[in-house]
Amino acid sequence: MGPRPALPDAPATGAPAESVPAEELAVTPAGMAEAAARLFGRPFHDLAAGDRFETAGRAVQEADILQFADLTGDAHLQHIDPEWAAGSRFGEQIAHGLLVLSFAIGLLPLDPDRVVALRRVGDAVFKQPVKIGDAVRVEGKVTALKELDPETGLVETALRILNQDDRLVVRVTVELVWRA
Repeated sequence: MGPRPALPDAPATGAPAESVPAEELAVTPAGMAEAAARLFGRPFHDLAAGDRFETAGRAVQEADILQFADLTGDAHLQHIDPEWAAGSRFGEQIAHGLLVLSFAIGLLPLDPDRVVALRRVGDAVFKQPVKIGDAVRVEGKVTALKELDPETGLVETALRILNQDDRLVVRVTVELVWRA
Protein backbone atom coordinates (compact mmCIF):
# COMPACT_ATOMS: atom_id res chain seq x y z
CA MET A 1 0.00 0.00 0.00
CA GLY A 2 1.21 3.50 -0.77
CA PRO A 3 1.02 6.53 1.50
CA ARG A 4 -2.42 7.40 2.78
CA PRO A 5 -3.84 10.90 2.91
CA ALA A 6 -3.96 12.62 6.29
CA LEU A 7 -7.04 11.63 8.21
CA PRO A 8 -9.54 14.06 9.70
CA ASP A 9 -9.71 14.52 13.43
CA ALA A 10 -11.59 11.81 15.24
CA PRO A 11 -14.36 12.58 17.70
CA ALA A 12 -13.32 12.77 21.35
CA THR A 13 -14.69 9.28 21.92
CA GLY A 14 -12.47 7.86 19.15
CA ALA A 15 -13.18 6.91 15.59
CA PRO A 16 -15.02 3.71 14.81
CA ALA A 17 -12.57 1.00 13.89
CA GLU A 18 -12.37 -0.26 10.35
CA SER A 19 -10.41 -3.35 9.38
CA VAL A 20 -10.14 -6.16 6.93
CA PRO A 21 -8.97 -9.78 6.79
CA ALA A 22 -6.14 -10.46 4.33
CA GLU A 23 -8.46 -11.89 1.68
CA GLU A 24 -10.44 -8.62 1.52
CA LEU A 25 -7.64 -6.01 1.41
CA ALA A 26 -8.99 -4.33 -1.74
CA VAL A 27 -12.32 -3.31 -0.20
CA THR A 28 -13.42 0.24 0.63
CA PRO A 29 -13.11 1.68 4.17
CA ALA A 30 -16.78 0.80 4.80
CA GLY A 31 -16.02 -2.74 3.69
CA MET A 32 -12.99 -2.81 5.96
CA ALA A 33 -15.20 -1.90 8.93
CA GLU A 34 -17.62 -4.67 8.08
CA ALA A 35 -14.80 -7.19 7.60
CA ALA A 36 -13.19 -6.29 10.92
CA ALA A 37 -16.49 -6.50 12.74
CA ARG A 38 -16.96 -9.98 11.29
CA LEU A 39 -13.47 -11.04 12.36
CA PHE A 40 -13.81 -9.68 15.89
CA GLY A 41 -17.33 -11.11 16.14
CA ARG A 42 -16.32 -14.68 15.26
CA PRO A 43 -16.36 -17.41 17.89
CA PHE A 44 -12.89 -18.49 19.05
CA HIS A 45 -12.99 -21.75 17.10
CA ASP A 46 -13.68 -19.87 13.85
CA LEU A 47 -10.44 -17.89 14.07
CA ALA A 48 -7.21 -18.95 12.42
CA ALA A 49 -3.59 -17.98 12.82
CA GLY A 50 -2.86 -15.64 9.94
CA ASP A 51 -6.23 -13.82 10.01
CA ARG A 52 -5.48 -10.15 9.34
CA PHE A 53 -7.26 -6.90 10.11
CA GLU A 54 -6.77 -3.17 9.68
CA THR A 55 -8.32 -0.19 11.44
CA ALA A 56 -9.19 3.32 10.43
CA GLY A 57 -6.98 6.09 11.73
CA ARG A 58 -7.23 8.53 14.59
CA ALA A 59 -5.53 11.91 14.69
CA VAL A 60 -3.52 12.82 17.77
CA GLN A 61 -4.24 16.30 19.09
CA GLU A 62 -2.43 18.40 21.70
CA ALA A 63 -5.52 18.19 23.94
CA ASP A 64 -5.21 14.37 23.90
CA ILE A 65 -1.60 14.59 25.04
CA LEU A 66 -2.33 17.12 27.79
CA GLN A 67 -5.32 15.13 29.08
CA PHE A 68 -3.25 11.92 29.09
CA ALA A 69 -0.51 13.70 31.05
CA ASP A 70 -3.10 14.93 33.53
CA LEU A 71 -4.73 11.51 33.91
CA THR A 72 -1.49 9.56 34.29
CA GLY A 73 0.73 12.08 36.03
CA ASP A 74 3.32 11.70 33.26
CA ALA A 75 4.04 15.38 32.77
CA HIS A 76 7.41 15.05 31.06
CA LEU A 77 8.19 18.37 29.38
CA GLN A 78 8.68 16.57 26.02
CA HIS A 79 4.92 16.05 25.99
CA ILE A 80 3.44 19.12 27.65
CA ASP A 81 5.76 22.10 27.12
CA PRO A 82 6.04 23.36 23.52
CA GLU A 83 8.97 25.66 24.29
CA TRP A 84 10.99 22.98 26.05
CA ALA A 85 10.09 20.40 23.39
CA ALA A 86 11.23 22.76 20.59
CA GLY A 87 14.79 22.41 21.91
CA SER A 88 14.62 18.63 22.27
CA ARG A 89 15.90 16.01 19.84
CA PHE A 90 12.37 15.75 18.38
CA GLY A 91 12.01 19.51 17.91
CA GLU A 92 8.41 19.58 19.10
CA GLN A 93 5.92 17.97 21.46
CA ILE A 94 5.27 14.27 20.95
CA ALA A 95 2.59 11.92 22.22
CA HIS A 96 3.32 9.57 25.10
CA GLY A 97 4.07 6.08 23.80
CA LEU A 98 1.40 4.62 26.04
CA LEU A 99 -1.14 7.11 24.68
CA VAL A 100 -0.39 5.88 21.15
CA LEU A 101 -0.73 2.29 22.34
CA SER A 102 -4.02 3.15 24.06
CA PHE A 103 -5.34 4.74 20.87
CA ALA A 104 -4.40 1.58 18.96
CA ILE A 105 -6.32 -0.66 21.36
CA GLY A 106 -9.26 1.74 21.17
CA LEU A 107 -9.28 1.48 17.38
CA LEU A 108 -9.71 -2.30 17.50
CA PRO A 109 -13.33 -3.33 16.93
CA LEU A 110 -13.48 -5.49 20.07
CA ASP A 111 -16.87 -7.20 20.16
CA PRO A 112 -17.94 -7.36 23.84
CA ASP A 113 -19.85 -10.58 23.14
CA ARG A 114 -16.58 -12.23 22.05
CA VAL A 115 -13.58 -10.41 23.55
CA VAL A 116 -13.66 -10.81 27.31
CA ALA A 117 -10.45 -9.00 28.23
CA LEU A 118 -6.94 -8.00 27.28
CA ARG A 119 -4.72 -10.49 29.01
CA ARG A 120 -1.28 -9.26 28.06
CA VAL A 121 0.34 -6.41 26.20
CA GLY A 122 3.94 -7.24 25.53
CA ASP A 123 7.07 -6.67 23.53
CA ALA A 124 6.11 -3.08 22.70
CA VAL A 125 8.79 -1.34 20.68
CA PHE A 126 8.38 2.38 20.06
CA LYS A 127 10.00 3.09 16.70
CA GLN A 128 9.04 6.67 15.74
CA PRO A 129 7.65 9.66 17.62
CA VAL A 130 4.00 10.55 17.07
CA LYS A 131 3.59 14.29 16.75
CA ILE A 132 0.58 16.54 17.15
CA GLY A 133 -1.60 16.14 14.07
CA ASP A 134 -0.25 12.72 13.14
CA ALA A 135 -2.83 10.01 12.57
CA VAL A 136 -2.30 6.44 13.75
CA ARG A 137 -3.92 3.24 12.56
CA VAL A 138 -3.38 -0.46 13.18
CA GLU A 139 -2.52 -3.38 10.97
CA GLY A 140 -2.84 -6.65 12.86
CA LYS A 141 -2.61 -10.36 12.52
CA VAL A 142 -3.70 -13.31 14.64
CA THR A 143 -0.46 -15.13 15.42
CA ALA A 144 -1.53 -17.92 17.79
CA LEU A 145 -4.60 -19.50 19.33
CA LYS A 146 -4.78 -21.51 22.54
CA GLU A 147 -7.90 -22.99 24.10
CA LEU A 148 -8.11 -22.07 27.78
CA ASP A 149 -11.28 -24.00 28.66
CA PRO A 150 -14.47 -25.02 26.81
CA GLU A 151 -15.80 -21.45 27.08
CA THR A 152 -12.75 -19.32 26.21
CA GLY A 153 -9.54 -19.22 24.26
CA LEU A 154 -6.48 -17.02 24.11
CA VAL A 155 -5.91 -15.10 20.88
CA GLU A 156 -2.42 -13.68 20.38
CA THR A 157 -2.15 -10.81 17.91
CA ALA A 158 0.78 -8.91 16.46
CA LEU A 159 -0.04 -5.23 15.96
CA ARG A 160 1.76 -2.71 13.80
CA ILE A 161 0.79 0.87 14.60
CA LEU A 162 1.44 3.06 11.59
CA ASN A 163 1.29 6.79 11.00
CA GLN A 164 -0.39 8.59 8.10
CA ASP A 165 2.71 7.97 5.95
CA ASP A 166 2.57 4.20 6.63
CA ARG A 167 5.69 4.46 8.81
CA LEU A 168 5.87 2.04 11.71
CA VAL A 169 5.60 3.91 15.02
CA VAL A 170 4.98 1.00 17.41
CA ARG A 171 4.94 -2.76 17.19
CA VAL A 172 3.42 -4.82 19.99
CA THR A 173 1.85 -8.16 20.79
CA VAL A 174 -1.54 -8.28 22.46
CA GLU A 175 -3.25 -11.33 23.92
CA LEU A 176 -7.04 -11.34 24.14
CA VAL A 177 -9.31 -13.68 26.08
CA TRP A 178 -12.00 -14.69 23.59
CA ARG A 179 -15.31 -16.49 24.04
CA ALA A 180 -15.95 -19.71 22.18
